Order: sequence, then C-alpha cells, then structure tokens
Amino acid sequence: MRPAYLLKILDREYTSTAAGHHTPTMLWGPPGVGKSQMVAQVAARHQAPMIDIRLSQMEPSDLRGIPFRNQNSVEWAVPALLPSVERHGPAGILFLDEITSAPPSVSAAAYQLILDRRLGEYQVPKHWAIVAAGNRQGDRGVTYAMPAPLANRFAHFEVETHLDDWVTWAYAAGMDERIIGFVRFRPELLFDFDPAHQPMAFPSPRSWEFAHRALQKFQHDHELLQGCLQACVGPAAGIELTAFIDSLDQMPDLEAIVRGEAVPVPSAIDLQYAVAAALVGRAIRAREQPGGGSEALGHILTYAGRFASREMGVMLVSDLHRALGNDLFAVPAFAEWAQAVADVMLFD
Repeated sequence: MRPAYLLKILDREYTSTAAGHHTPTMLWGPPGVGKSQMVAQVAARHQAPMIDIRLSQMEPSDLRGIPFRNQNSVEWAVPALLPSVERHGPAGILFLDEITSAPPSVSAAAYQLILDRRLGEYQVPKHWAIVAAGNRQGDRGVTYAMPAPLANRFAHFEVETHLDDWVTWAYAAGMDERIIGFVRFRPELLFDFDPAHQPMAFPSPRSWEFAHRALQKFQHDHELLQGCLQACVGPAAGIELTAFIDSLDQMPDLEAIVRGEAVPVPSAIDLQYAVAAALVGRAIRAREQPGGGSEALGHILTYAGRFASREMGVMLVSDLHRALGNDLFAVPAFAEWAQAVADVMLFD
C-alpha cells in the first residue's frame, strides 16, 4: 500500500483508541522505505509521545520485568520503557520496531502485550495505539518467521514506495530540489534494492535523505562529492546524481522565471526535471512572503504552460498542488493553464 494511504490508516488507528476500535497494526517492508518515519510522522501530527522499542535488542525480561520478593509473594517490576499515564501521558503510540528480528522468546513475551494490552499486572494505557514494523523474509535482514499466534494479533499492511508520495514528503521536509529533480528524472532509482546482490549502499527513501545531507556538506568540494554520494545511494546512482548536478550550470535563470520574464525552456530532459523541481521549491518559499507569493506563483504557472511536453507541465503543477494545497486554484493563472492542458490532465 502506498505511504499516503498508510498515513491515513495509522492516523485513524491512533484516533480510534478513544472509541475502543483500535487494532494493533503491523507494517511490512524492505529496509529504507520509511516505516518508522511514518509512525513518527503520525505521532508528531498529533503531538503525541511515541515510545520506540527495538525488540531485536530485547531480552524477555526487558518486557516482562524483573521479579522481586514482597513478603511471602513474588511481584514483577514494570519496565520503565513501557507507556505509563504518569510518565508519558494518557495517549500515544507504542511502536514495536524490528519485531521480525526479535528472537522467538522475545516475540512470545510480546503476545499478551499486543493482543490483551497487558503483561502480568501491567496494563497498556487505554488511549495508546500499538504499531509494529519489520522486514520481510528475503530482505537480507536478520529475520525470523512470524509465528501464527503473533501474526493473528495484527492487521497487516505492506509498505510500498510511491514516487508522488515521496516527492510530497521531500518538499515538506526541505529536501534539496536537486535531489528531487534527479529522482523525478530517474524514478526507478527511488528504491532499487536487490537482496540477491547484497549491496551495502543502495537507493531508497532513507538513503536519498542521506544524499541530501551529503550534498549540503560537500557540494563545494567536488573531489569529495561523488564519493560521498556513492556512499549514500550506491556506486551507480552516485555517479548519475553527480553528473546530473554538474549539468545544472546550464539551468535557466530561475529568479527571472519567478519575476515573469520570458525565459526559454531548456531542451534537455534532465534540465526540465531540474527546473520543475526548483520552481516548486521557489513557490513554497514564495508563499511565506507578504501576499502569499500569488504573483510569483502565477508566473510559475505561466512557465509550466511553455513546456513542449505538456505532461512535464502537468507534473510541475501537480507537485505544486501537493505542496501548496487548494490555494493553488485561487491563482488567476491556474484557470488559464488548466484550460490549455485539459485533455492531458490526470486526477489522482
């Protein structure tokens, strides 16, 4: 399932705890597709605490607690890492990450916690959602087959990569527009993982974020840039990204486009993708200026209509809409642009 839908599901699972309709949720997927980040994003949206327990690093006693003597009986000390109303608040998300990498003895200790929301005397607070995540067998991670009793305690969803969803997230996260433009240009490199080849570095949503950081640190040191990008996204993708960035010295004057000057559209396809990504970034920043950047946005829409490939202009405006929302429709230039491309518009 695509991330945009899973975010809505996780959001609903969190809010449903108030009515008692929450179902523990299991996210499956290969490394680097953003499973943990989606859970954290939902928690941040609700300003709710998230307790991240990495079960692969746990012993059974870490969940069950340690026994101690109380007069003539034995009681269990509840681990401080488990959610508590007093320590953490009345509502939140208990995230059991790397659950498929946990030894069977640890996953067995989690059975009661997940289904019955309790371990011995400990009770998970009523308004806390339970979400787990793990890699699939065959993803070249340390994984154990999930026992049927444990699997039957979850609703299961497989996380897919989706280019438009990633682009929407990347703009919101402030990702470098050169990275976004390149991945738009080479969409098959958003996620390129073949466990049979056992790669150390490979393109994934997570590693493109690493590449963004490398670009900020080494963009002015050309001798180091390519090697650092390869260290993040793999040898082949790193070389391609470096060549893409090197070609951007032929980019048209973006500020002139935003001012409404008649700037020609580059003929090279890679530059068109780079221009489109950069203009979305300019539009996002223009919205923060006095007046909301309506004039600049109108000039960007006008420029979108100049692409020889109208599909390229549609992609640019679709990314604008995902980044800016329905405010885009209020810009006068939008109606003119939409009428010119009505026969190629695709609605999602």
